[in-house]
Amino acid sequence: MKITAVGRRSAVAAVTVALLAPLAACGGEEGTKKTAGSTPGAKLTVLAAASLTDVFKKAGTAYEKKHPGTEVVFSFGGSQELAAQVKQGSPADALVTADTKTMDGLGSDTGTPTVIAKNRLVIATGEGNPKKIATLKDLAGKDLKVVLAAPEVPVGRYSKKILDAQQVAVKPVSQEPNVRAVLSKVELGEADAGLVYRTDASTATDKVDAIDIPDAQNAVASYPAATLRTTGNEKAAAEFVKWLSGPEAQKILRAAGFQQP
Repeated sequence: MKITAVGRRSAVAAVTVALLAPLAACGGEEGTKKTAGSTPGAKLTVLAAASLTDVFKKAGTAYEKKHPGTEVVFSFGGSQELAAQVKQGSPADALVTADTKTMDGLGSDTGTPTVIAKNRLVIATGEGNPKKIATLKDLAGKDLKVVLAAPEVPVGRYSKKILDAQQVAVKPVSQEPNVRAVLSKVELGEADAGLVYRTDASTATDKVDAIDIPDAQNAVASYPAATLRTTGNEKAAAEFVKWLSGPEAQKILRAAGFQQP
């Protein structure tokens, strides 16, 4: 068969289309898989305040169960430490702090934050409260060893705020980098008392007692969550942050003693 120049071009074009069609179909199918629902195979790194350690481990397990293929890895620390990591460009996808001040200071590095929970402070004492501490004013006792979080840490700022409001002068034996470090000092008997979040004290009921502080003398801690602008998993990170405000995550937070946003 004789094929003209036009015929040859048409034949080549037809063969090319035939060869590319299956590839296009495969590409289309793969594209559908990637955009449908959660991003498959996503690994999320979430920077979270130390006071969320226990509850977020449970929340992470629940989230992974609901989102097969997604792995959530948490890095816990004082909110000020996490903020420093963000400013230094540490790779992460989302951030949850224990105060709005720290989050607001990262406005250019995050998406719009959403408060997912609230908390209050208690006085943590050794088991059985051997020093018979009943009020904030008791923390000024001369023979009492009190440990607080450093003033740049959210729980440290809250502690200073409520102590100043009651005109209680406390000279701490140490100032710790996060709330879990404060709790640990009391647990180990290295301090007679410390100011921690109610939810942290509830994780060590076999080692510490929690003395309630009246609401009128207390401070409310807010926990905002936001995606990070440097994330390489924007969709998956946004899904996780949104989930934290949903009924499943809120049920887990309430069970751990956190208050409604």
